[in-house]
Amino acid sequence: MNVVALTGGIGSGKSEATRIFKTLGVPVVDVDDIAHALTAAGAPLVAEIATAFGAEYATKEGALNRPLMRILVFNQPKARETLNAIMHPAIFEEAKRQLKALASSPYAVLAIPLLQESPRYLPYIQHVLVIDCDPALQLTRVMQRSGLTEQEATKMIAAQASRERRLAIADTVINNDEDLPALQEKIALFHKNYINTCIVSK
Repeated sequence: MNVVALTGGIGSGKSEATRIFKTLGVPVVDVDDIAHALTAAGAPLVAEIATAFGAEYATKEGALNRPLMRILVFNQPKARETLNAIMHPAIFEEAKRQLKALASSPYAVLAIPLLQESPRYLPYIQHVLVIDCDPALQLTRVMQRSGLTEQEATKMIAAQASRERRLAIADTVINNDEDLPALQEKIALFHKNYINTCIVSK
């Protein structure tokens, strides 16, 4: 089975792209979904995070206190590094497990926002698909989606890998400057071509 890594900056439309792949019947392993599952109520990582950062970073139900943690890692890079050291190995192992379970599919999508910062995934990936959009449009989308000021949205975008770095590792780039039907059409075309490539190469 081939693995297509789907990535893109915040506000690029990668979440919508992921949903489109699902409607086309392509299995998707989403590292954000895995992260949420691993920090849900009663999940073992929550206790480890609370030990590292303090009891207030776990809710009464035993889940990660996401709003509080978001503020901390947004403002303190060292805290982000500590959290990543706890989270990323566990996410990686679960992603590998899920991909292995999909071995009979022609290909699967691995939705991973921070691919450039996660080189451990690269040996498992055959194709990198980047969802891209104009930087000004990206800024507007982030502001509208999250209710942020321009300064806050700019800071959030700057905290991720640069657009240039994402494009540099892309095998395919899908531009998402238009509307949803246009994105659906582009992904459907990618799917048609890529699945045929996978079948022929078997």
